Amino acid sequence: MSQSLYAQMWDAAQGALEDLLEDEYPTVQLHPQKDRLQAFQTLATFYLRYLKIFRALEEVYDQIVHPQKRRVVHQVLEGVMGRLVELKNEMVELEYSEFHYFDDILQDFKMTPEDLEIPIPRYFVREKMRALKEREKMLAHILAKGGRQEHKTVPAQSMSVERAVWLLQVSERARQGRLRAHFMKTIRQEEQRRLQGNSSMLDPDQAATCIQKVWRGYRDRRKVNKECLEEMIFLGMIPAQQTTPSPAHLHAQQVESRRHCVQEEHEAEYQRALVNIKEAVQSVDGPDIKESLQEQIRQWFIECRDATGKFPDFPSPEDGGSASIFAQKTPEQVAAEFAAKEEEREKKKKSKGEKDKKGKKKEKKGKTKGKKGKGDTEEEEKGWKMTPSNFLPTVVEGAKMYKEVWHNRDEKQNFLQRFDAQLVREEKRLEVEEELRVQVDELMRQELKNLKLVVDRDKGKKKKKVKKSSKKKKKKGRKTGKKKKKKEKDLTADRTIESLYEELVMEGFIIRPKNVKLSDYIGEYSYLGTTLRQADIEPMPSLSDVRQLIALYGVLPLGSQCVHERGPLIRTLLLTGPAGVGKKMLVHALCTETGANLFDLSPAAVAGKYPGKSGLQYLLHMVFKVARQLQPSVIWIGDAEKTFYKKVPKLEKEMEPKRLKKNLPKVLKSIKPEDRVLVVGTTRRPFDADIKPFCKVYKKIILIPRPDYASRFTLWKELLQAGGAQLGPKLDLSSLSKVTDGYTQGHILQAIQTVLNSHRLDLQTKRPLTAVEFIPPLARQDPVYKEEEEAFKAWYSRTPLGKKRARAAKASEEHGDHKQGKTKGGKSQKKGKEGKTKKRKKKK
Repeated sequence: MSQSLYAQMWDAAQGALEDLLEDEYPTVQLHPQKDRLQAFQTLATFYLRYLKIFRALEEVYDQIVHPQKRRVVHQVLEGVMGRLVELKNEMVELEYSEFHYFDDILQDFKMTPEDLEIPIPRYFVREKMRALKEREKMLAHILAKGGRQEHKTVPAQSMSVERAVWLLQVSERARQGRLRAHFMKTIRQEEQRRLQGNSSMLDPDQAATCIQKVWRGYRDRRKVNKECLEEMIFLGMIPAQQTTPSPAHLHAQQVESRRHCVQEEHEAEYQRALVNIKEAVQSVDGPDIKESLQEQIRQWFIECRDATGKFPDFPSPEDGGSASIFAQKTPEQVAAEFAAKEEEREKKKKSKGEKDKKGKKKEKKGKTKGKKGKGDTEEEEKGWKMTPSNFLPTVVEGAKMYKEVWHNRDEKQNFLQRFDAQLVREEKRLEVEEELRVQVDELMRQELKNLKLVVDRDKGKKKKKVKKSSKKKKKKGRKTGKKKKKKEKDLTADRTIESLYEELVMEGFIIRPKNVKLSDYIGEYSYLGTTLRQADIEPMPSLSDVRQLIALYGVLPLGSQCVHERGPLIRTLLLTGPAGVGKKMLVHALCTETGANLFDLSPAAVAGKYPGKSGLQYLLHMVFKVARQLQPSVIWIGDAEKTFYKKVPKLEKEMEPKRLKKNLPKVLKSIKPEDRVLVVGTTRRPFDADIKPFCKVYKKIILIPRPDYASRFTLWKELLQAGGAQLGPKLDLSSLSKVTDGYTQGHILQAIQTVLNSHRLDLQTKRPLTAVEFIPPLARQDPVYKEEEEAFKAWYSRTPLGKKRARAAKASEEHGDHKQGKTKGGKSQKKGKEGKTKKRKKKK
């Protein structure tokens, strides 16, 4: 696609965003929504509209070449990402569920379930590719230096000489037998040809018709088979065969990669221009700017002197210096503001003691008034209101910048999409002006003091005394403020980050994540979610929903500093589900998509290392220090339930699985919004843990179910194609998907790996694959039974979010029964009244 087409995409996305911001900031103040369903509908519509804009902006940012345009797109893109995370958090708090279904809204917006997928911004990894490659080299060097083998090698079985000779003899005799059989077959064929050659010759016309008949039959059969195959593929009865990418597709990929190179070149050119243009502005325009600033400030001195009869006080650097003077105000207004500020400061100092005394009286009055005023506040708080966003101001600012600068800008001459020098000059002029203003303010402060000494000596002395006393007080106040804050002890202050990193790698606490993408986690959308919820049945989440949650809770906050700082803070994440559903794969995908370091703090990894309390504190301090310095980082705790065991099994007592139980919650509190560190726990037996401390640590819990029919069908198709299988009509994937109900992704993958060995792949042309071949390896594995699935459901219902959802469902049922009771009561009362009137008429 061309640059003009990406410009059109950007324009369309900004137009959609402008319409959305009008709905976000309505002109009329909206009343709180009492209906929860209606509130969810508004949130879901906002969510889907933002998701559509996010997809378009991500595509534009990845391919657009202009460095200044990319900065505007990046600002809006990060704001939209943060708003998506905020809206998801709002939906969770409203519905008390991590999983949501938008079937009806998808139909209204004419969107498909594929449009619900959260696009992973490609710049997360691409813009720091060099740093990632250097880290990979460093990790490989440390592992090689320590002699640690990263990949487990399969040990070769030893064989005796007699056994080896016997195997060679068997294979050689078999080879000679095959050669002899082939030789005898050729002799037999020659004899048959000789006998046929002696028979009478056919008529040429008869021979021609015979050949025509055979050829036409072959041609028609081939045509019919081809049409049947195309029809079956079109209907979805047979999966489409893998085709090689077309030349146009390959060319498009080359153009995209070429654009990435051009982006880097233009960015480097832009960075050089920033330095050069700034130096030019400082040398050429700097003296003029300095003179004009001094003249403006001197003019202000004179105007204030004429208006108020005295020279004004120069604003301090904290108040903005001379920049606060020229905010389109008259000298009288400025002088009045400074006088008002001084009065306020004096009042605050005097009223500090009075407020403490009055506070106690107000508290007593507040208790008595609280009983009366409770009804009013409850009436105001009824209903749902959208919480204020931290990202909307950045989105509005970016949209405004686009409208003012880029919307109607003529870019016909800038065919190569290089930076705009005029815009850079304007930006750098403002920067130079701010830098020079600081120098000018210091000079003008001194000049003002000299003027006051000459004209107002007495007043000047008094003011100086007041200023000195106030400065001393401020300094004292600052010192007291610093004393209150306690800094944590740095246990590794004498060591470098490189040495700590090397130690953690050698001890096995930093591991290399597998190169797996989130899109490789195969799973389909649940099409029955909305209908089941309407029937008050809680559906099991689909694998597509799990993929979306990992992107929203893990990938976006870890990939973007802005989203992590301003968005809802997620310190921990728990992935729970049966064995083989892909919990570890999701952890590795999280690291791959964001370029994060992977730390392993599983009980098995910690066992026997850094003994004692001091050793454990040192280990945790070391891990979290390196994780913060080399962020983004993912700290993985496998078998997370072992840390919070109700009762430790006898076989595991030596491992001390509960070592982290006391220290882990304390360390997690130290993770701040600016630290892109996420602790991810995985467990297949969460019911073995004590649920209260477990859920206090892991506040976000994602329950991963076994795959449903649609997910199993796509799994079989994708994994077989990846293994090199040819999917023909004889391989019934639908039957395989039905038979494997209860089996997880791990079971299916293991069955495919056992069947599709090199020998079987070579025989595919002669003997096509069938569904029956995969049954024996599946039969050797235990599926996920209903009892286990019900145990997971029962455990999840006892989590804080599960309890909230159960309470909300109970309250809605009671509300519905109460309404029905009222209507029945009303009808019975009416019937009673009618009966009484009839009796009275009869008596009369």
